[in-house]
Amino acid sequence: MSDSAAPAADSAAYDVIIVGAGAAGLYTGLCLPSHYRVAILSKDLPQRSASDWAQGGLAAVTAPDDSADLHYADTLQAGAGLCEPAAVRLLVESAPHCVASLLDLGVAFDRTNDHLALTLEAAHSRHRVLHAADTTGRAIVTTLLEQVLQRPNLEILAQSLAVDLWRDCDGRCCGVLLLQGQQLRWLAARAVILACGGGGQVFSQTTNPALSTGDGVALAGRAGAKLRDLEFFQFHPTALVWPGAPRFLISEAVRGEGAHVVDAQGDRFLFRYDDRGELAPRDIVSRAIYRHLLETGTEQVWLDLRPIPAATVEHRFPNILQKCRRWGLDPLQQPLPIAPAAHYWMGGIFTDLYGETSCPGLYAVGETACTGVHGANRLASNSLLECLVFGRQFQQLNLPSMQLDGDPSSSSQILQVTGDRDRWQQQRQALQDLVWKAAGICREADRLQAALAQVKAWQADFEADPLSQAIAAVPVGQAQQLEGLDAEALREWGELRNLLAIAQLILKSADFRTESRGGHYRSDYPQPDPAWQVHTDIQAGQWFTTAIACQ
Repeated sequence: MSDSAAPAADSAAYDVIIVGAGAAGLYTGLCLPSHYRVAILSKDLPQRSASDWAQGGLAAVTAPDDSADLHYADTLQAGAGLCEPAAVRLLVESAPHCVASLLDLGVAFDRTNDHLALTLEAAHSRHRVLHAADTTGRAIVTTLLEQVLQRPNLEILAQSLAVDLWRDCDGRCCGVLLLQGQQLRWLAARAVILACGGGGQVFSQTTNPALSTGDGVALAGRAGAKLRDLEFFQFHPTALVWPGAPRFLISEAVRGEGAHVVDAQGDRFLFRYDDRGELAPRDIVSRAIYRHLLETGTEQVWLDLRPIPAATVEHRFPNILQKCRRWGLDPLQQPLPIAPAAHYWMGGIFTDLYGETSCPGLYAVGETACTGVHGANRLASNSLLECLVFGRQFQQLNLPSMQLDGDPSSSSQILQVTGDRDRWQQQRQALQDLVWKAAGICREADRLQAALAQVKAWQADFEADPLSQAIAAVPVGQAQQLEGLDAEALREWGELRNLLAIAQLILKSADFRTESRGGHYRSDYPQPDPAWQVHTDIQAGQWFTTAIACQ
């Protein structure tokens, strides 16, 4: 993060920079007033985002036997006492409007007899999850991207990594330090919206794509913005475990349609832990599987799709069928080997209902934000909905007048840089293994504190790295052409920097909260504590608690 005087006027400036090109970033861009000039930064190609991987669907009240009150109650119950009621009310009441907007844009949700097809997912009291087969996220992102490319005020900058936020002398966010290929430059704007997704890559076992490295939370934390509830990570219970395959997520909707979780003896053991069995909230299912694996000394249990009619599987889950068959598995003929993996981050950058953070000029939306809708445990299929509902709030964004220079560095300096790429890759793997073991499904103080000490030592070494030192010394307003490392190596450096930052934040937050609640389970404090029915907030290196807003 860099502080400087406000940049001078220049017609090349953007009104808004959106960091992230998943569902949250794209929909926010479409919702912003059309007279704003907007840059949407995509760390990779815009088609590659965590939203694109979302299989399950979009929760919204569209059926006559459902209601916003029921959706509200289900969300609060899943959130284990930490949801913000006003945020949840906004979420559920805005959902039908967002569905109508997506239909108008051309998203092709599945239908049954000309009605939107709805499925049931865990912890929902009604069938209310809309879907486009089992690639709902891809259907939404593809449509949103097509719309963005048609808007003359929206510009996508691909393969662009925001390295730091730019703040003026008054502490207002006025742009980003951007790494695009091998060029490092300052990009100015009247507002920055972080829509960077989650941070699942901090764990060795995760359903998240490789680009989910917690960039938004790390950027905001370095800029001094308030962060909230970072200990609450959701572990998905059914990730594929198969040699040579990634931890491919087998959608919760599969269990909603009737799939069974069984052990090697064919026993549906989940009912020993919760009367709802496969349809219990995913934190309960994940811990039940984790305990069963420990008790039996095995590495996986099994997800059996054969209780679902084959025609239903082929219609509803073609992507899952295709992926599994590619790896030599046929879900219609055999159970799938599965185990839990890190999936979704409930915590993030603290925002109000309009996406504002504690840092003027800085906003956040989607998984990188903590709006209060998920509490301690996200209700299935509320995540895509959150991207849309809170992206829609930017229709009302009113930016202050300020002078900007869109590209203050008209000429680039050549900067020779060096770095040990093999070492960065090894440290990333070691970090992921460490965080999985210390802050995975079950946590306890000794392991958390030992891991935290190790991460701090790694951070100190990383900050002393020649590349880290060189980038930290880049003057505000001066562009640099980095020579000596290619673009892929530079991105790996930036991602490792962010992973180290969020690892430290997660470990400290998990150690700070001495109870178990939602996605946060402490084996040394296994019960919820009413005194801890509060948010964990972080700002300026300090951890403190904040009460839930009144109903």
